Amino acid sequence: MGPKAFIKEYWRILLLVTFVGVALVALFIPGGVFGDSSLVEGDDPEVEDNPTNLVYGLGLEGGTRISAPVAGMTADNVESVADQETGDVDHDRVQEIEAGVQEELDPGAGNMSVVLHEDGWVSVEIYEDGISEAEFAQALRNQGLDVDEDDVRAGVTDETREAIVETIQTMINEAGLSGGTVYEQQDPIGSYYVVTEVPDMDPDQLRELLSDRGVVEVWAYHPDGNGSHTNETVLTGEDITGVDPPQPDQQGSGYVVPVEVSDDAAWDYQDRMNALQFTGAGQQQCGLEYTDDDLVDFDHADDTDHYCLVTVADGDPVAAHSMGPDLANSMSQETWAESPTFQMGSQNIEQANSLAVSLRAGALPAPLDFTQDQTYSIEPALADQFKFYSLLIGALSVLTVAGMVFLRYRNPKVALPMILTASTEVVILLGFAALIKMPLDLSHVAGFIAVVGTGVDDLVIIADEVMDEGEVNSQRVFESRFRKAFWIIGAAAATTIIALSPLAVLSLGDLRGFAIITILGVLIGVLITRPAYGDILQRLLTDK
Repeated sequence: MGPKAFIKEYWRILLLVTFVGVALVALFIPGGVFGDSSLVEGDDPEVEDNPTNLVYGLGLEGGTRISAPVAGMTADNVESVADQETGDVDHDRVQEIEAGVQEELDPGAGNMSVVLHEDGWVSVEIYEDGISEAEFAQALRNQGLDVDEDDVRAGVTDETREAIVETIQTMINEAGLSGGTVYEQQDPIGSYYVVTEVPDMDPDQLRELLSDRGVVEVWAYHPDGNGSHTNETVLTGEDITGVDPPQPDQQGSGYVVPVEVSDDAAWDYQDRMNALQFTGAGQQQCGLEYTDDDLVDFDHADDTDHYCLVTVADGDPVAAHSMGPDLANSMSQETWAESPTFQMGSQNIEQANSLAVSLRAGALPAPLDFTQDQTYSIEPALADQFKFYSLLIGALSVLTVAGMVFLRYRNPKVALPMILTASTEVVILLGFAALIKMPLDLSHVAGFIAVVGTGVDDLVIIADEVMDEGEVNSQRVFESRFRKAFWIIGAAAATTIIALSPLAVLSLGDLRGFAIITILGVLIGVLITRPAYGDILQRLLTDK
């Protein structure tokens, strides 16, 4: 038999073997299928303790889940800025609305936003404490918008919540917190929550991480010409395009984060530094001290002219540095913007790491309201017990099912392939979970057990349908009976998928994980393992 004929004859079994092989690579080979260096032993202490590439969630690793609404209030669809005939958007009007509300209410940096929807309507959000709904509505009316106090609601737009989820997920990934997930959840009364789950982190640590808005700025602190000083924002986090890991400051105490500035912002920054004399008389002229909280102390500056580049994180000035001669020289010669890199300072390594994470992840569009949060946490020691019991229950379920199959058929030709085929479904599912780094939790374990049960149930249907109508004496008879059985299990699989689909789509907590694993197991069974079992059974029960 040639290779082509062999593949044509055994393609179902070869497909099963291929999937099992890929799953084993994803499970046990360091780096997995794609050679991900983050999974190689030695890069992460947690990886060295884990013989597989599986990632565990709260129930099996310990950690914290915090659900919190987004703080803010919104006036939805206050005006359409799109031309009804051409569809062109009037961006000047959007900026006019934002500037007008900013001027009247004076919210802090990043504490309001005008959201432009795809249909051309705009909504206005504000996240500032101390501003009432009536004041917000009045500010909008002053911009020519027909808005009443009743038109203002608590919460933010869908676009903002999606941006928050994406930003927090990036923050978790950049902080090296494997297995962390972020998603939206809606309660029965229609309120939305942002749910963050991070293994191996206590509630205070996670709340502190989520409390950081990630709003990073560089202020130029300089003389104002009237005998005092003023702060001017010269760079924001949006102007930063590249961030290197923190390193000790070679010119003094503390740490620095090397960054690269975007081309557009670099020329403006360079021009402003020259105009404010940072590259001339202001070189090395920063003498600001720090408070006990490692924050820059502006209140106790002496009468000396200070020229300081101040790193600001979430409104807190965490470091102040002078303009060095080399940087000043390249800016004064207008060559720095051709390769725009410099260093942002911090007083300690914790601040530096937080600064680097904020720059990479970007600013959180709106803050979370922790006065209404719901917190759930599991100690790592308890999670280790859950992990052991999950493994034990999984093994017992497989052994129990295997025992019942052998008792029923008393024929190793039927029972042994059935158990092995059902086991391959679990292996393929585990490999898929390792491949996409799905954080496995107790709900997923329940799904795996359900997959074993439903899988063997389908295989029993195949075996009974093939054998109960008498001896299988030809390939044609086998295929006829197998097709009849396959229609039965196909219809059952479709019913299971339809029934569990709402649980897999809706944000229903742990039920979602159970539904996803069960649906994946059913699909793998119908498309891969059931046909392969049919081929194996055919060759054992017939002459072919």
